[in-house]
Amino acid sequence: MRPCNVRRVRETPSDVERTVLITGGTGGLGTGVVARFLADGWRVVVPWVAEKELARLPAREGLELVQADLFEPASVAQAVELAAGESGAPLRGMVNLVGGFSAPGRVHETPIEEFETQFRLNLRPAYLCAQACLPHLIDAGRGAIVCVSTRAAIRPFSGAAGYIASKRAVIALVEALAVEYRDDGVRANAVLPNVIDTPANRASQPDADTSKWVPPEQIAGVIAFLCSDDAAPTSGAAIPVYGRA
Repeated sequence: MRPCNVRRVRETPSDVERTVLITGGTGGLGTGVVARFLADGWRVVVPWVAEKELARLPAREGLELVQADLFEPASVAQAVELAAGESGAPLRGMVNLVGGFSAPGRVHETPIEEFETQFRLNLRPAYLCAQACLPHLIDAGRGAIVCVSTRAAIRPFSGAAGYIASKRAVIALVEALAVEYRDDGVRANAVLPNVIDTPANRASQPDADTSKWVPPEQIAGVIAFLCSDDAAPTSGAAIPVYGRA
């Protein structure tokens, strides 16, 4: 069954030969990642939840938007069905940008529920989307998965144990995927940003020194590389994308 609430710009052009599913594609980093993959000639499928997100991704050739709740397996399966449903542009990549941040205080000040929420936000969509995409990538004998962790996963700061621990778990998930699917031709890697130079971050930190923040476009370039054939030897890596920070 095809997913409902699909917004397709046009039929996939004949020169597009591969598809990537990008979760979180309507966010501050996501719009840059979507733009890069479209520029590189990919068919790009982006799940969305709320109507207000759609304004962040104007119609472009090769872009398809599908409404999906990435915390629910059935909804994820429908989104992946759409992404894998174009025979002329088979699914070759999955990029998970969905996640959350919270810094409520030190461990003794933070309820367990807050801690557990970070694991749900930062791991459940990554796991479910990888789980649904993998059969298609295995059948193809090739493919790439990229997830976003954070610099804090390897260089922690005080007051965000749930966020830091869950993002460290994202790296562990990627390492597990790399080992489990190595012989199937499927690669998995993580990128580790610090503060990304997005309008939202500038608005929330108006007095910050933004000179060391990394633009989304630069991180998008690394992600696109990791999904390309040029990155064929690279899997199980946690790659810093925080520049001089």
